[in-house]
Amino acid sequence: MTVTLDRRALSRATLERQLLLRRSDLPVIDAVRHLVGLQAQTPHSWYVGLWSRLAGFAPAQAADPLTDRTLVRIALMRSTIHLVSADDARALRPLVQPVLDRDLYRNHTHGKPVAGIDMARLVADGAELLAPAPLTNPQLGARLAERWPDRAPASLVYAIRNQVPLVQVPPRGLWGRSGPIAHTTADAWLGPDRTPPITPGRTIARYLGAFGPASVKDVQVWSGLTRLREVVDRMRPDLLTFRDENGQELFDLPDAPRPDPDMPAPPRFLYDFDNLLLSHADRSRVITDAHGQQGYRTQRPAPQILLVDGFTAADWTITREGDAATLTVRPYDRPFGTRDAAAVAEEGQALLAFTDPDAERREVVWAPRGR
Repeated sequence: MTVTLDRRALSRATLERQLLLRRSDLPVIDAVRHLVGLQAQTPHSWYVGLWSRLAGFAPAQAADPLTDRTLVRIALMRSTIHLVSADDARALRPLVQPVLDRDLYRNHTHGKPVAGIDMARLVADGAELLAPAPLTNPQLGARLAERWPDRAPASLVYAIRNQVPLVQVPPRGLWGRSGPIAHTTADAWLGPDRTPPITPGRTIARYLGAFGPASVKDVQVWSGLTRLREVVDRMRPDLLTFRDENGQELFDLPDAPRPDPDMPAPPRFLYDFDNLLLSHADRSRVITDAHGQQGYRTQRPAPQILLVDGFTAADWTITREGDAATLTVRPYDRPFGTRDAAAVAEEGQALLAFTDPDAERREVVWAPRGR
């Protein structure tokens, strides 16, 4: 008989694997590998994702590997920028290339302007222009326009971004610093590619290790890939199967942790594009109905979310004025109990010490409840 995993069981299993049930002592590079990357299209907010997951995390522990090229930011899963190890950048990019192809040719803005283009020639031109030194998008567009005067420069740049493995180079992405968005090729940044592409089966196993138990649809939402059912079916002898409360079949690694559903889950501050919130088709393992009533789908910038007892319970912002940094927590539908409020305030003070170490005054305040 197939075991049913309820919402709390799935929450605790996923939080444990996401290093959010308790902070991990893993080195940053190992944690990033374990998580199969962090979504990182923003320059700095993903540092909070590492802080929430790793004991004693300091920004330099991620910034230095970006500079020495052992970590990179590159378009991968879901055609979004991810922070990954250099070897994962090499291994994962060929696997998710169909996702980037689909994103390019179905793109409402850029699909038509590059329709019918000699893509092999365009790719060669882009790689040639980017290899000597990183270029910003306007710089690359201007140089491509000299060779392709009848095509929209922005669309040519988008095509290169999707067809050529490009690394977004520092100082963009370094904590406490910034810079223009500039890219060079992975070959130019990392050296000749010697990493074999990862297989779909191995990728699914790694996904389960970081996000499981999960359904086939969950894997497809995370990766952007389709037609993974037959791959999972071939893996069945090596996987455990469960059901969720809706009867959906879930798969898992036999030795993956599945903690007691009643295990306490401490408050955790998630950044705006935290993979925990984006990597399942059914996100109810952490996302509550109250979260869905906040209108986040049309809200920009994207919200930063607070977990309480393992589920979405509030959003948060940090404001700075003079020598003061204020963390404002806005609960969704009910005030926190005394114990939860104290735990959130303690975690919030620790977050402010991380994000604003030079602030002379740090305060955690409560905003009026949401919808």
